[in-house]
Amino acid sequence: MPRLRAALAALALTTTGIVGVGAATSAPAHADECYSWSGSLAEGASGPEVAELQTRVAGWIGDGTNMAIDGQFGPQTTRAVQGFQSAHGLAADGVAGQATFEAIYELQNADCSTAHFSWAEVSQNCGAGGFAGGSVDEATVKENLERSMWRAEALRHRLGNHPLTVTDGFRSASCDVAVGGSGSGQHTYGNALDLVGHDFCSMAQTATTTGYGGILGPGFPDHDDHVHVDLRSPSYWSAPSCGV
Repeated sequence: MPRLRAALAALALTTTGIVGVGAATSAPAHADECYSWSGSLAEGASGPEVAELQTRVAGWIGDGTNMAIDGQFGPQTTRAVQGFQSAHGLAADGVAGQATFEAIYELQNADCSTAHFSWAEVSQNCGAGGFAGGSVDEATVKENLERSMWRAEALRHRLGNHPLTVTDGFRSASCDVAVGGSGSGQHTYGNALDLVGHDFCSMAQTATTTGYGGILGPGFPDHDDHVHVDLRSPSYWSAPSCGV
């Protein structure tokens, strides 16, 4: 599966003001070692800059939608940007400008991990580490894990910035089999995180608002001691002890 960033490269935006419908020019946001935006983005924009924004705000759409990372700034992306802005004390106008990007940069590390989740934490892989041996190539695994970390940041924030710990993330096919999986589950795509650190039912219930396609928790077999979240589509949620 090719990386979305590469697939959208031909659509790269060339303007430095707001890109979209009925938008005005904005001063460029400061550079960032992982990714930076040169201007502002609004509904109607498209391209890799939009896909990068979607990765970072998909957990804020707020209604259980597992938003596609497709590089198209439509109504769902507007709602996700508004949710992110509101949560971070910004004017919720749905236009991603300098203030929005500054808030994103505060949550983004130079290696493209997020402020509260590291690459090492999400790629334990039965102690072997790394991103090889899964159901997709290493670049796609990392892209999926990046999306997973950003949604975990949204979950953490919605839980009052309560620290969360990833107990399992990416697994190679052999690792997945070794821990009782099928060898081709969501973990082998880099789509899934297993989380602890807070009341499990609160985690599972709150995860329904942070863009996860898969949620498994208390009451689902073998999930009474953690909450599993993933990016699958179509969605499947099951934490019956928590009403999910």
